[in-house]
Amino acid sequence: MPEKLLGKTPEELAEIAGRFGLPRYAAGQIADWIYRKKVRSIDDMTNLPAKARKELLALYETGAQAPLKVQVSADGTKKYLYAAAEGRYVEAAYIPDKDRSTLCLSSQAGCRMGCLFCMTGKQGFQGNLSAAEILNQWYSLPERDKVTNIVYMGMGEPLDNLEEVLHSLTVFTSSWGFGMSPRRITVSTIGILPKLHEFMERSEAHLAISLHTPFDEERIKLMPVQKAYPIREVIGELKKYRLSRQRRISFEYILFRGLNDTPAHVKELARLLNGLRCRINLIRFHSIPGVPLESPDEESILRFRDALTGKGIFTTVRVSRGQDIAAACGLLSTRELASRKQA
Repeated sequence: MPEKLLGKTPEELAEIAGRFGLPRYAAGQIADWIYRKKVRSIDDMTNLPAKARKELLALYETGAQAPLKVQVSADGTKKYLYAAAEGRYVEAAYIPDKDRSTLCLSSQAGCRMGCLFCMTGKQGFQGNLSAAEILNQWYSLPERDKVTNIVYMGMGEPLDNLEEVLHSLTVFTSSWGFGMSPRRITVSTIGILPKLHEFMERSEAHLAISLHTPFDEERIKLMPVQKAYPIREVIGELKKYRLSRQRRISFEYILFRGLNDTPAHVKELARLLNGLRCRINLIRFHSIPGVPLESPDEESILRFRDALTGKGIFTTVRVSRGQDIAAACGLLSTRELASRKQA
């Protein structure tokens, strides 16, 4: 299978150019075609000699791979299905808003974390995505040039695929790559402690932690990772960092009716997060098959938000998007896997 040029560093491209007898500056030409002009084929790299392009095509491809399917919501949200290696499928969601457009990327096919409320986890773990496969979700997106923000909140646990995620972040933010500001990128994790430290040290992207309850016994039921990496230890690690004003830490909190939306949860969240500059994003739960959890009504959600705000925690309610296209992450790829098995 041809190796992908997408994601290659200038040094790696220089090594490839030398292997084909091209001058060193040809690496810059290849990088320009990939990262500036964003071509889909090596044949499009017209300032390379025809012989070199033919030889490159025998071993390499750009890495651009168009999405297989798209679902379009009445609110403008689009959910794209991409093929990954060995018959795997991943999703990316394009979410346009008034003054911004966000792309939600996947980092793995399936997931090994097994969170109760997550459809992706019910697929099981199928494999890590390469940096090229992560980048391609933006590179081959029809709305690519409209994207203002990127979030690693799709399928998979980003810190479980840390090296490829960090490599993709380098390409997104480097001057030789796509030149995006790390302040436009957020990586979401359930909190894998050794790798969380690495991420904080090696990236300037924003961080989002999946919290969902401050109580240990509840979080273990929702998120088995709590056994290995208790949320108190995760927050303790974050309190060690002197964050710049530009770097943001947020906590994702899916609300489940009658489970994690009580005054006791507000009080414990305030105690747990005391001393950490952060915000909480409240999220309505999108029902998934086989999970007996429901979202609270709108009044209860706003009451919970106001109670947290009253404790001095900046709290927002995330707007639900794409509900008419089964927007819960993992549903589209799960259906695709099922249909392929039946075919």
